[in-house]
Amino acid sequence: MKNLISASIILFVLLFSLNSCKPAKTLTQSSELHNQQRGGATMEKATFAAGCFWGIEAAFRQIEGVTFTAVGYTGGNTENPTYKQVCSDRTGHAEAVRVEFDPAIVSYEQLLEVFWNIHNPTTLNRQGPDFGSQYRSAIFYHDEAQKAAAMASKEQLQNSGKHKRDVVTQINAASTFYMAEDYHQQYYEKRGLAGCGIG
Repeated sequence: MKNLISASIILFVLLFSLNSCKPAKTLTQSSELHNQQRGGATMEKATFAAGCFWGIEAAFRQIEGVTFTAVGYTGGNTENPTYKQVCSDRTGHAEAVRVEFDPAIVSYEQLLEVFWNIHNPTTLNRQGPDFGSQYRSAIFYHDEAQKAAAMASKEQLQNSGKHKRDVVTQINAASTFYMAEDYHQQYYEKRGLAGCGIG
């Protein structure tokens, strides 16, 4: 019996390790079924990085009009990165959340407001206890309208006096978004948790 339990534990650890080392999928590959299920409604997408992606995804999933979220890696220079590689702070990727939303229900400007409120945009490459460029604050725009809205929103926040330090959030064009490993998707939801404190 003891040998059977030990064998089961070893098998579980091996399977978990293999799963965490799988090459990342791009969002395009992983969301084909989702696209079919939306019934042809016109959705838009937004991509944000604001520290650990578990809590950021949990926050956006609460917003009415958000129809789909995924956590992943973007803004770097390594193809198909794994979580372990991104955590090395050598791939250039940020932990990010891709959001698909119905603009008839929630606007991009409202999503920007959520983004600013769920993290500290004045700490360079750091959120709370997490540090490294993978935890940077960044907005990845998908078109010129999003770029203009993001820049105006950042300037408004900078001039508001809400923060004593400068807002260091990067605003960059969206690039390939690599889906994070399955166990990272809806991490808090799967565990019955609301989220984490953002600092």
